[in-house]
Amino acid sequence: MCWQEFIKKEQQKTYYKNLQQFIDQEITAGKSIYPSEEDRFKAFSLTELKNTKVVILGQDPYHGEGQAHGLSFSVPKGVKLPPSLRNIYKELADDLCWDNLPENGDLSEWAKQGVLLINAVLTVEKSNAGSHAKRGWEQFTNNVIQHINDNNEGVVFLLWGSYAIKKSTLIDSNKHHILTAVHPSPLSAYRGFFGCQHFSKTNNLLIVQNKTPINWKAD
Repeated sequence: MCWQEFIKKEQQKTYYKNLQQFIDQEITAGKSIYPSEEDRFKAFSLTELKNTKVVILGQDPYHGEGQAHGLSFSVPKGVKLPPSLRNIYKELADDLCWDNLPENGDLSEWAKQGVLLINAVLTVEKSNAGSHAKRGWEQFTNNVIQHINDNNEGVVFLLWGSYAIKKSTLIDSNKHHILTAVHPSPLSAYRGFFGCQHFSKTNNLLIVQNKTPINWKAD
């Protein structure tokens, strides 16, 4: 089942209809919802199920104007790097011995190589972090993770922070690889995100499976 079919199937379920009703009511009330509707499922359009090699799970979309565009931790080209993404780039540079940090925060090239960049919650109200939590998105993305677990082999799951790590219960560690660390936010990055070497470890795990490693510097 491709992602388009999967999403259509989920949208017929009661929980999703209730979720959609909530979002529609928020928009009708004049609230700004991020990302835009056309970007809501961007991760699934850029990374098809059969091509998924890596999953990076975030918690909530960015809630600042112009930041969220449907990929976890990513921002559109030209937008200032958020602190968590800058720390991800710092770890990448250290792990892979880069001289300079990228300034482009658009991670679409990762997605095109098979890195599914999803948040547990796919929408948020402007300037109101966590505002769409516990409305149904968690069930949707849990089903996404289980669908990958059941239909793929040898996927590398990068789970950063306690919220993401809890999702490991949905993943068969005999079929897949789970790498965990603290969240890359400035509040926690120095407690174990820096030095985790998840990017080189991911590529080593892919190479062992005769899969093409990720070009993390793709721009």
